[in-house]
Parts: sequence; structure tokens; C-alpha cells
Amino acid sequence: MAAFRDMEEVSQGLLSLLGANRAEAQQRRLLGRHEQVVERLLETQDSVEQRLQEILAAEKEVAQSLLDAKEQAHQGGAELQQLEAELQKAGEEDTRLKTSLLQLTRELEELKETEASLERQEREVDEDTTVTIPSAVYVAQLYRQISKIEWDYECEPGMVKGIHHGPSVAQPVHLDGTQLSKKFISDYLWNLVDTDW
Repeated sequence: MAAFRDMEEVSQGLLSLLGANRAEAQQRRLLGRHEQVVERLLETQDSVEQRLQEILAAEKEVAQSLLDAKEQAHQGGAELQQLEAELQKAGEEDTRLKTSLLQLTRELEELKETEASLERQEREVDEDTTVTIPSAVYVAQLYRQISKIEWDYECEPGMVKGIHHGPSVAQPVHLDGTQLSKKFISDYLWNLVDTDW
């Protein structure tokens, strides 16, 4: 740009020197045109410099946008990796829960089968006891009326205890089933019964 200005000054100096003759007029005209061309060139250069500044500003803006986009892509990649890790962790937890659910379902089925079996056994026991208990109760009541023995049901296992309400006096019954035979105990108890009916 400074070279063009120097050229302009030289051109004006030449114009002033050659102003005296005709060739000088023609030279002046040529120098005038030269000056116009130089002015246009300077205007064009200023316009190009302005455009260049605009292009540089646009390039800078595009470069900044590109850097921002890269940063966002990097952050997006990090977020994607984090989301993938969370997804994998959730998948593992889902698999663990499904396995646990399957195991609990099996246990529930086993418990249902056990419950059904227990209900069947309970019904069978109920059926047996509805038949057995009334006859057992009848026999026990009949034996008590015949033998007149009031049993002690809270005595130790293996012991036979109670009170025999005889014709005149009540007498305690205390027999050790671990030392005496069942036949002896049965004979002893039947001997207490008054057979004079």
C-alpha cells in the first residue's frame, strides 16, 4: 500500500516537471489516467482488505464454532460412555433380579406344593380323627365309668397316675411303666374294678 502511495507522489512530481510542452500534456493525460488507475487500485485494495478482515472474522467464528462442536462432541461422547456404562449396569441388575425372581418363583411353587400336601394330610387326619376320636372318647368314658379311675394326664411319660374311687374310699394309683410290665399294670387296674354289678 505504501508503494502505491510512493508511486502516486512520483507521478505527481513527473506531472509538474513535464507540464511545459505538448508531450508534457500527453504525459500529463497519461499520468492522470495512471493516477485514476492507482486510485482505483487503492480503493480496490481497501475493499479487498475490508473483505479480507470480514473473511478472517468469519473464519475465526467458524473455527470457534468448530471447536465448540468438537467440545460438545467430546462431552457427548463422555456422556454416551457414561450412559452405556449405566445401561450395562442396569442390564446386569435386571439379569440378577430376573434370576432372583425365577428362584423365588420356584420356591413359591415348592411352598404351594408343600401347602397342598399338608392340606391333603390334614384332611386325611381330620377324616381319621372324626371316625377315631368319637369311638376313642366313648371307650375312654365307658372305661372311666366301669373302673371309676380319674386319670392324671399331666404325669411324667411312662408313669400311670390317677385316683380310684372305690366303693368306700378313694385310693391313689401310682405305677411306674418303665419298671412294670404292661400286663401287670392292666391286671392291677382291672383288679380294682368292682365286678358285682
